Amino acid sequence: MGIPNDWRSPVKSAVETLEPTRVKLTVEAPYEELKKDIDAAYREIAGQVSIPGFRRGKVPARIIDQRIGRGAVIEQAVNAVLPRLYRDAIVANDLKALGSPDVDVTEVPAVSGPPGGQLVFTAEVDVRPEIVLPDLSKVTLEVEAVEVTDDDVEARLTSLRERFATLTGVDRPARDGDFVVIDLLATIGEEEIESVSDISYQVGAGTMIDGLDEALVGMGAGEQKTFTTRLVAGEHADEEAEVAVTLTAVKERELPDADDEFAELASEFDTIAELRESLRTSVAADKAASQAVAAREALLVHLRENTDVPVPRRIVEAEIKAHLEREGKDEDDAHGEEIREETEQALRDQLLLDVLAEAQGVEVTQDELLQYLFTTAQRYGMDPSEFITFADQNGQIPAFVAELARNKSLAVALREVRVQDGAGNPVDLSAFIGSDEEEAADDGDDDVDDVADALVDEEPDADDDAR
Repeated sequence: MGIPNDWRSPVKSAVETLEPTRVKLTVEAPYEELKKDIDAAYREIAGQVSIPGFRRGKVPARIIDQRIGRGAVIEQAVNAVLPRLYRDAIVANDLKALGSPDVDVTEVPAVSGPPGGQLVFTAEVDVRPEIVLPDLSKVTLEVEAVEVTDDDVEARLTSLRERFATLTGVDRPARDGDFVVIDLLATIGEEEIESVSDISYQVGAGTMIDGLDEALVGMGAGEQKTFTTRLVAGEHADEEAEVAVTLTAVKERELPDADDEFAELASEFDTIAELRESLRTSVAADKAASQAVAAREALLVHLRENTDVPVPRRIVEAEIKAHLEREGKDEDDAHGEEIREETEQALRDQLLLDVLAEAQGVEVTQDELLQYLFTTAQRYGMDPSEFITFADQNGQIPAFVAELARNKSLAVALREVRVQDGAGNPVDLSAFIGSDEEEAADDGDDDVDDVADALVDEEPDADDDAR
């Protein structure tokens, strides 16, 4: 058993390490420390009982001891004070508790005779393990150099032209990239399970059922084909079905010419040359942002490979159980083992980034939190005020703050490492991760406000061009 955290305190606590991720707290609280809670229990019980000769709420403690028993009072006081004593012991011993504790009360104040004695309880709980981060000042990360080719510009220009394209009907078999109008009929055995008509679909998009694209290539208007596929949704998910596809029209996309007239239509520029130059700048900016994303991912990989992060097995089991419950599966479903590695890695990353955030002194500002909540509300199609109220009532705000801090921790940590391209040239990411000097000049108010936007796990949108 460890040394009590403070010998001068009336409440003593000591920590015993059971596993790298689990400890046993022993807390001792003398009667004097509990007296206020015991008196409060007497007052509450006095207001609940009716005893002849005494007004409700005015029953003396000695009468309650005679009629109800001091044991009931002590039990109520202990139940009331336990959460506070547990939290105080966690803080005093600098523990980061994960999940709920298993509490065992081993001694309570005297339930008969003169008042006195003490409360002693133990609490076993999973905790964040000791995690030693590598020296980031010695880390070098490599990302691809920013190189904008003519092909990159033309691809961006083509994407822009596609937004202004027109569809024209053609009298020929469908090809990859064509737009078609189709009817679908799915059957299992003799049972018709679903049918849809007049669907517009781009051949090769791969956004519908497996086998559809292959069936459509080479089909002409008025033709029908049948193929077998495995359904992925609905009550017949994972079942094989026969699908009959009828093609009613084939259309090809005609792009506008890449000329000055198009430049005036699609952008603020008068000439196609100016538009191309703007697109080149846009591509370069997107590739620079991709460098920041790549550096972030490379740093996370480096931390994973060079940091020992023990995983609390009980927390993993609880996460798997909750996942299965959300999917309506039994606790022993085989899917639990399929997601075990993913669950462990997610928890390992969470613990790692929590430590990184603390090491970097990362703080989440109120503006950042509000922006995150507004963005999340929009993503779910909810009114921001209602979403924030719902999140607050369900205790989700601390989780949002922690997630923001984890994301920012990687961005701030990138300031300490060397980032270079394949040729060994240094890569400046300050536009995305800020700098210590900028943060000091801002007195910490901004705290890398744009990091969450710049370092997202998404590729830049090709349509965000020079409009």
